[in-house]
Amino acid sequence: MSSSDSSSSSAAIECPERLPCRPFLKWAGGKTQLLPHLMHRIPNSFNRYIEPFLGGGALFFALQPRLALLADCNQELINCYHVVRTEVESLIEELQGYRYDKDMYYAVRELDRGPDFGKLSRVKRAARLIYLNKTCFNGLYRVNSKGFFNVPFGTYTDPTIVDAENLRACSRALQKTVIQSGNFEQVAEVADTGDFVYFDPPYAPSSDTADFTSYSKDGFDDSAQEMLLLICLQLNQKGVKWMVSNSNTTLIQELYRGFKIEPVGAMRAINSKGSKRGTVVELLIRNF
Repeated sequence: MSSSDSSSSSAAIECPERLPCRPFLKWAGGKTQLLPHLMHRIPNSFNRYIEPFLGGGALFFALQPRLALLADCNQELINCYHVVRTEVESLIEELQGYRYDKDMYYAVRELDRGPDFGKLSRVKRAARLIYLNKTCFNGLYRVNSKGFFNVPFGTYTDPTIVDAENLRACSRALQKTVIQSGNFEQVAEVADTGDFVYFDPPYAPSSDTADFTSYSKDGFDDSAQEMLLLICLQLNQKGVKWMVSNSNTTLIQELYRGFKIEPVGAMRAINSKGSKRGTVVELLIRNF
């Protein structure tokens, strides 16, 4: 993650004309349901918007800030964002070759097991991710210890694989953003006074929310949650405003005591266990 492509000069929060777009990917823990709560708590002004756990980007697409640095450790996800921004028409054309079919799904899913996966073009890899996301079980992104996507086929009536209009709108919204692959630890180095950072990490497991720590092959355990707190403390000293979404657990409450912690209700539909879907209480934590 680098700050070389971005600016810390003063900027309005949002574009003059907000584009009608929504996340082009379903994402476990996605923030569409929490948007009213999130938008209500955005700082009145900031220089640059930074989101190190990008995922589906619900808050970014709703906010559409003038200056943004978007990052994630998931390289396939970041590649997909780059392609949506710069090669959206080629992506749409590639997606039109896919169909909702179980045999096709598993054939496409198995591609990352093969030696030639790294030779696939950026567009083909992006189309693969979108296709799997739209047709897998509950839209869940999960990889095994080897980094292979391992979510089973999903049962739907008629899933939309090619949403050309929304992809084009997302592409326009992403034009002035910096999109990079990187770990959240690097935020402390690139964020400047006056920036606003929104952290939406894999949640600490609880009885009320899904365990999404298989988001990457390295997982996201308690030590990672503690490292995130350390980054927040460093940003606080630099005069950077931040907000964290996380689960309502004793661990998170103890880590962030001293900061503003607010419980909010959210609908959770993406979970491998049906008993854990529905309304849950999550936490929004801020230093402002």
